[in-house]
Amino acid sequence: MSSEFPPVIILCGGLGTRLKDVVPDVPKAMVSVAGMPFIAHQLQLLARENVRHVVLCVSHMQEQIEQFVGDGAAFGLDVSYSYDGPYKLGTGGAVRKALPLVGEEFAVLYGDTYLDIPFAPVYQTFRDQGRLGLMTVLENHDRWDKSNILFRDGAVKIYEKNSPLKEMRHIDYGLIIISSQAIAAFPLNEPFDLTVLFKQLIDADQMSGHEVFNRFYEIGTAQALMETDQYLRDKVRSSTPGR
Repeated sequence: MSSEFPPVIILCGGLGTRLKDVVPDVPKAMVSVAGMPFIAHQLQLLARENVRHVVLCVSHMQEQIEQFVGDGAAFGLDVSYSYDGPYKLGTGGAVRKALPLVGEEFAVLYGDTYLDIPFAPVYQTFRDQGRLGLMTVLENHDRWDKSNILFRDGAVKIYEKNSPLKEMRHIDYGLIIISSQAIAAFPLNEPFDLTVLFKQLIDADQMSGHEVFNRFYEIGTAQALMETDQYLRDKVRSSTPGR
């Protein structure tokens, strides 16, 4: 297996409505976190993890993101863009539209999360299990959010975001790997949520799970933004020589 991670789609089209009072004039990807736009932290992490090709699904104030990231060369990456167009496509519709820009398999990240884990073992599990999809999961016990995953025997058995079951202990961590054939049959330019694809794969026993143990960081709310800002500042400080 190649050490290079497959292409990564980052969903950057969110409106960031819960952050409007804090940062009203920038898209979520461009919110300043630990001294630089959040997308920069994500791209640096991806380069660290042997990702080479990134596709940014953009919509809301997309020009700011494109102007800052460009072709990705400054981050050691090849970055291309996929556009929602005149109306919102949802997470699933955005990924489906970006399909021509990736290969036979790809990963998906949300544009407001920072997942400080090694990516190579996740990809190894995907290849070893041979299913069409893989979801990273974290044992959560309702700590960070409501647990929404029943994870058993290396597979995601149930995913229920809106009506979770009491026996659920894990949460969707936010890094997903998908075979292109799993989503290619969905119609182009029609809105749908990725949860539709997830449940389809789970029902067919085609969604592997890979358990991770580092908590996730995100910037979806003002409180989460403060926590993530502090985590990344501490991370930079600890890696600075002489500190």
